[in-house]
Amino acid sequence: MKRQVFIIHHMSCSGCALRLQGLEDSLPGVRQVDASYHRARMEVVYDEGQVTEEEIIEAVRSLGYEAERS
Repeated sequence: MKRQVFIIHHMSCSGCALRLQGLEDSLPGVRQVDASYHRARMEVVYDEGQVTEEEIIEAVRSLGYEAERS
Protein backbone atom coordinates (compact mmCIF):
# COMPACT_ATOMS: atom_id res chain seq x y z
CA MET A 1 0.00 0.00 0.00
CA LYS A 2 1.11 3.50 -0.77
CA ARG A 3 0.11 6.70 1.00
CA GLN A 4 0.08 9.92 -1.04
CA VAL A 5 -1.01 13.47 -0.24
CA PHE A 6 -2.55 15.60 -3.00
CA ILE A 7 -3.23 19.32 -3.04
CA ILE A 8 -6.82 19.84 -4.20
CA HIS A 9 -7.89 23.03 -5.97
CA HIS A 10 -11.50 24.32 -6.14
CA MET A 11 -12.68 22.54 -2.97
CA SER A 12 -14.91 24.96 -1.05
CA CYS A 13 -16.96 23.04 1.52
CA SER A 14 -17.33 19.83 3.51
CA GLY A 15 -19.59 18.48 0.76
CA CYS A 16 -16.63 18.71 -1.62
CA ALA A 17 -14.52 16.71 0.81
CA LEU A 18 -17.26 14.06 1.08
CA ARG A 19 -17.43 13.75 -2.71
CA LEU A 20 -13.69 13.10 -2.81
CA GLN A 21 -13.93 10.58 0.01
CA GLY A 22 -16.39 8.70 -2.19
CA LEU A 23 -13.40 7.61 -4.29
CA GLU A 24 -12.95 4.87 -1.67
CA ASP A 25 -16.07 3.21 -3.03
CA SER A 26 -15.83 4.08 -6.70
CA LEU A 27 -12.15 3.60 -7.58
CA PRO A 28 -10.80 0.05 -7.32
CA GLY A 29 -7.58 -0.13 -5.32
CA VAL A 30 -8.28 2.96 -3.22
CA ARG A 31 -8.43 1.84 0.40
CA GLN A 32 -8.77 5.13 2.31
CA VAL A 33 -9.36 8.79 1.49
CA ASP A 34 -9.10 11.62 4.01
CA ALA A 35 -10.03 14.95 2.42
CA SER A 36 -10.07 18.37 4.10
CA TYR A 37 -11.36 21.48 2.39
CA HIS A 38 -9.84 23.66 5.15
CA ARG A 39 -6.38 22.39 4.27
CA ALA A 40 -7.14 21.95 0.52
CA ARG A 41 -5.63 18.48 0.64
CA MET A 42 -6.50 14.84 0.29
CA GLU A 43 -4.54 11.89 1.65
CA VAL A 44 -5.06 8.60 -0.18
CA VAL A 45 -3.99 5.08 0.75
CA TYR A 46 -4.06 2.84 -2.30
CA ASP A 47 -2.79 -0.39 -3.82
CA GLU A 48 -0.29 0.48 -6.56
CA GLY A 49 -1.03 -2.83 -8.26
CA GLN A 50 -4.65 -1.84 -8.85
CA VAL A 51 -4.63 1.91 -9.42
CA THR A 52 -2.04 4.51 -10.41
CA GLU A 53 -1.48 8.01 -9.11
CA GLU A 54 -2.49 9.33 -12.54
CA GLU A 55 -5.81 7.44 -12.36
CA ILE A 56 -6.51 8.99 -8.96
CA ILE A 57 -5.76 12.47 -10.31
CA GLU A 58 -8.06 11.81 -13.29
CA ALA A 59 -10.85 10.59 -10.99
CA VAL A 60 -10.52 13.80 -8.95
CA ARG A 61 -10.68 15.81 -12.18
CA SER A 62 -13.86 13.97 -13.22
CA LEU A 63 -15.45 15.24 -9.98
CA GLY A 64 -14.66 18.84 -10.93
CA TYR A 65 -11.49 19.44 -8.91
CA GLU A 66 -7.80 19.69 -9.75
CA ALA A 67 -5.29 17.55 -7.91
CA GLU A 68 -1.52 17.76 -7.77
CA ARG A 69 0.95 15.67 -5.86
CA SER A 70 2.07 17.32 -2.64
